[in-house]
Amino acid sequence: MKTYFKRYLNYTDFSIVFAYLILCIFGLVMIYSSSFYWAVEKYDWAPDYFYQQQKFNLFLAIPVFFLMSLFPYKHFKNKYMMMLMVSVMFVLLLLVHFIGSGGAAGSQSWLYLGPINLQPSEVAKIVLVLYFSGLFAKKIQKGTLNDLTNSIYPPIIIMAAAVASIMLETDVGNSMIITFVCITVIVASGVRVQVFSKLLGLIFGAFLIIGILLYFFRESIITPRRLGRLEAFFNPFAYEDSFGYQIVNGYLAIGSGGLTGLGLGNSNQKYGYLPEPHTDFIMAVIAEELGIIGVGIVLLGIFFLVFKGLSIALTGKDPHGRMIAAGIASIFGFQTFVNLGGMLGIIPLTGVPLPFISYGGTALILFSAALGILVNVSMFARYEKSKN
Repeated sequence: MKTYFKRYLNYTDFSIVFAYLILCIFGLVMIYSSSFYWAVEKYDWAPDYFYQQQKFNLFLAIPVFFLMSLFPYKHFKNKYMMMLMVSVMFVLLLLVHFIGSGGAAGSQSWLYLGPINLQPSEVAKIVLVLYFSGLFAKKIQKGTLNDLTNSIYPPIIIMAAAVASIMLETDVGNSMIITFVCITVIVASGVRVQVFSKLLGLIFGAFLIIGILLYFFRESIITPRRLGRLEAFFNPFAYEDSFGYQIVNGYLAIGSGGLTGLGLGNSNQKYGYLPEPHTDFIMAVIAEELGIIGVGIVLLGIFFLVFKGLSIALTGKDPHGRMIAAGIASIFGFQTFVNLGGMLGIIPLTGVPLPFISYGGTALILFSAALGILVNVSMFARYEKSKN
């Protein structure tokens, strides 16, 4: 154990740790700045309510980050570990349909278990990356990775079941992210192009079937709220008093910031104009208060983490570690794209948090766990490289 800790300290990439802490602290400051008016006027709570809650979340997340950075990632390849993770994931995804909350926001995706608030779709992202990586690593060892029927289809069925459950919540944003993240892990596995092409055809066919089902059951699935969001995506200013309200006010916040912003705490849109400014639209407040410079700091920090993950995936020798690194990097990358794409009107608004910046305990703790695993993968990769 002593030797392991020594190796950890010698080969840990502390630039990842530093970037993580900077992003978390930056997010905590911006949550306080963006949420105090909303806390008082909307909920009649103390001005620093969301700040204190996120500070508590951070006190949980940072130990989780360091704990996962110490936990050898190779254990995630254990058969029973994978079975346990997938089982817990499906239990949570099933429970949310019976005792879940959040329907008023357009998606019944939260579990309130006493003092614990949990979003199973966030758990599914991490679990599926670890499951796909562990399973494909074993197939590579056996030389059966390119066996489409026995090696590729089983995890795809697991992924499809998880995505179908999340779509029924209905959480379109996380469904998209999970699908692309799993595809990224498959690409990182080194599967042959011919096999991957067949897989893409299968996925396209699955989406075609989903589209047909959506058409026939459109009246029960495509509610007025969801249809309104889609219409607001094409022309938010035509719906600025209803479904386009958040997007339009996000534009106003971004446009007001300029290069350096109005100053920390000086946002106008957070005073009741921008709904839930501390969650998925927190970047609009950052843009208004700190300008392009503030936005650049956040994007640079997240891009650095994505870059580190992809670098490990491209240069690492262990296939298992490479796939985990690629999957975790893609989680951060796709999550950021979906969050900012919705805010900017590039894609329909889905309501996913910005990694390490937006308010929310589940996302912060799970993103911290994922980044901790990435640090552990990096540590082993650096150690193996030093021996050559």
